[in-house]
Amino acid sequence: MRAGGILLAISSLPSLYGIGSFSKSAYEFVDQLKRAGQKYWQILPLGPTGYGDSPYQSFSAFAGNPYFIDLDTLAEEGLLQKEEYENCDFGEKAELVDYEKLYLNRFPLLRLAYQRSHYKEEAAYAEFCEENDFWLEDYCLYMAVKNHFEGNSWTRWEEPVRMREAGALEYFRAGSQEEIGFYQFLQYKFYEQWKRVKAYANAEGIEIIGDIPIYVSLDSADSWTHPELFQFDERHMPSHVAGCPPDAFSADGQLWGNPLYDWEYHEKTDYAWWKQRLAHCLKLYDVVRVDHFRGFDEYYSIPYGAVTAAAGSWQPGPGIGLFHSLRKSLGDVPIIAEDLGYVTKSVEKLVRDSGYPGMKVMEFAFDSREAGNYMPYHYDKNCVVYTGTHDNQTLQGWYEELSESDRRFAREYLELKPEDRKNLHWSFIRLTLGCVADTAIIAMQDYLGLGAWARMNHPSTLGSNWRWRLTPGQLTEPLLQQIRHLTEVYGRGVK
Repeated sequence: MRAGGILLAISSLPSLYGIGSFSKSAYEFVDQLKRAGQKYWQILPLGPTGYGDSPYQSFSAFAGNPYFIDLDTLAEEGLLQKEEYENCDFGEKAELVDYEKLYLNRFPLLRLAYQRSHYKEEAAYAEFCEENDFWLEDYCLYMAVKNHFEGNSWTRWEEPVRMREAGALEYFRAGSQEEIGFYQFLQYKFYEQWKRVKAYANAEGIEIIGDIPIYVSLDSADSWTHPELFQFDERHMPSHVAGCPPDAFSADGQLWGNPLYDWEYHEKTDYAWWKQRLAHCLKLYDVVRVDHFRGFDEYYSIPYGAVTAAAGSWQPGPGIGLFHSLRKSLGDVPIIAEDLGYVTKSVEKLVRDSGYPGMKVMEFAFDSREAGNYMPYHYDKNCVVYTGTHDNQTLQGWYEELSESDRRFAREYLELKPEDRKNLHWSFIRLTLGCVADTAIIAMQDYLGLGAWARMNHPSTLGSNWRWRLTPGQLTEPLLQQIRHLTEVYGRGVK
């Protein structure tokens, strides 16, 4: 069935308090999606972020980002007073997240709410702990110990605790009960609030497309707690890490630094950790987009300590066996396979054999640097098409950065006139909505026609990513009706 949706990160929701959250704005956005005739709300990963603020580099594959906990809801529960936070400095610009000020000023408020809470007396908390016991204690201990070591990753902790010696773990458990309790409280409130938002969206006919990174972060509870899952040596240090090879966009490639999986171990356990992870995601989302899907066919392996990704090599991944095992245990899981980038015949076969829809990006169709069949006349129905993803430039910014020959081709293909330049995003949106793909997702920035400044992420850079936000009133009723009209014109509307 043809359908449409909008890509908007939780962090990008309008908010008075520095970052989008599970606030009234989240519920209002669901209402706006419904009025716009959309079926899907696609978000970015929900995990707690660290250095670089990337949701794809999280302290846990299972925990949630405490920044998304709504302060007004905590106030309604009597855990905060509005005057305690309404004049806090969360940043000067409503359209950009200031992560430093969030860290400095939001966490003290969350600690205050924790100190006033009697959450452990609530029956719902006991249920939450039981449902999440496979990760919750490990994560909360990890964060407590991390704070003890001044925020450093576990790879730099003292040897006994880094190597998880029993005595060292017991010492920190006993001495960090207050800090562990704080992180338990944060996760309890995160999941409580998110479940309400998702339930409201589903009741209004909106499904959530979640997003999970293929890899976990080296600085994470997952890699510290379960070294057996990864390519670690006897000292629990990585032998190789993840990244991407050099290409037309990056002469040195991309050195992500994530630990690589020990796929032989995973196969021996019948992929138990992956089943656990995906089952957890299906409680949070209706559809799961799996980032860097090609890594299941072949993954790029870079020696740990290398300065760039150029020294890496391709290694075989688990292949279709992983997905046969997942289906056997979890059924026909709704997955979107992010198969962008350097795609080989074997990657195409894996996506085809899995049956999952792959992805297409309309910007790639007109960028001569991008290899692959991204012209819309090559698409089949079983795919999800985007104007651009979180890693792409906005349509307006992208067009300005194209080579003149690529711009000329785009103008000819879409019959663009010079006077269309300010509104050219609508031509590409129409092309995206009108193509044969079953699902079309448009980034909110593109519906708004925003320029390069509103780009969400520029891969391999630090300092200015993951910051863009909607401002109150920016998504107007006339724009919603225009979105609805086009969605219906191209047969994607929800009646």
